[in-house]
Parts: sequence; structure tokens; C-alpha cells
Amino acid sequence: MSKMTELFASAGGSGVQYARAYIEHLSRMLSELDFESIAAVIEVLQKARTQGNTVFLCGNGGSAATSAHFANDLGFGASPDGKKPFRAVCLTSNSAFLTCLANDIGYENVFARQLYNLMLPGDVVVAISASGNSPNTVKALEYARDNGGIAIAWVGFDGGRMKDIAAHVVHVKSSKGEYGPVEDIHMVLDHLISAFLASAD
Repeated sequence: MSKMTELFASAGGSGVQYARAYIEHLSRMLSELDFESIAAVIEVLQKARTQGNTVFLCGNGGSAATSAHFANDLGFGASPDGKKPFRAVCLTSNSAFLTCLANDIGYENVFARQLYNLMLPGDVVVAISASGNSPNTVKALEYARDNGGIAIAWVGFDGGRMKDIAAHVVHVKSSKGEYGPVEDIHMVLDHLISAFLASAD
């Protein structure tokens, strides 16, 4: 039985009870995060802004949406007037190039090939995946690691392959298949980090 099915069963068909159980479960997961790992990511991003490095973001499905949202928050919300702006690029946002690469060299290469074109040493790559095993995010982190970039992974479940590749990992520990809660917390990380960076020197 999945955790979400278990929560539904415990709620006895009540929307109120399910909502309460879901939020309580999410709160437990949030409390178990490694806050030092979050601080380490913040430090990397602060350094990237100071040095003028680019932050690349990528993910699939819901994680693609989170990547785009985080690029937006870094590029605008965390870059207020009078403060050095972030150079933030979401690798899922150019649909023409994305589909070109997927068609011609395979979907597993769509992010790494963009990094081949764009990434410079010292740039940061944030790959987001609940499973930590998406082939294209794995390859993006491998490319960053092997070519002078700084690889950051936001993962869930058991961390998958990405956990062992990235220099910095924020791991939302969860049962396999808990996409909703993991993706919820990845969005919390976006807003938490962006709010900090908006105010930090």
C-alpha cells in the first residue's frame, strides 16, 4: 500500500481528515530535511551571483515546472533593483530546441547537450527529480561534474543515482512513489531559498 493510499484509508473517506493527514505527513517530511544541505545550496547560489556565473535548472514533468518557477524566482524575486541579478536559465523552457534534441539525439540528452552549448566552468546546474533516476537529469549532473560545473540535486525517494553524482544534495526522504509530497517540498525549497537570497547581501 502506498503512503497516499494509506493516508486515504486512515481518513475514512473524509476530505477533512485526508487534508489533515496529508498536511501532517508533509510537516513531518519537512521537519526531517537536512537544513545544513539547504544552507550549502544557498551558499553556492550566493557565490554564483557574486561571480556572475549562470545557474541552470532542469527537471521533467512537475519538476520541469518547479525548475521554471525557480528560474523565475531567482531571475526576478531574488534579483531586486539595486542588487546584482542572478543569471538563471531553465533548460526546459525552449520547446523548439528541446524537441529538436529529443528527436535527433534522444530525450536522455536534452539537458546535457544544452549545457554543452551554454555552461562555463563555475556555472551551477540544479537538477530536480523525485526519483533521482531520470536519465536526462542524471546526464546533466554528470556533464556539470565532469566539465567544471557545480552539480546540485534536489531528490526524493531514496535519492537515486543523482544523489551519488551531485556535489550538493537536498534529499526529501520518502517512500518510493510519493511524487506529490516530494514535489510539494521542492517548491517550498524554491520559495525558501529565493526569499533568503532576495534579502541577503
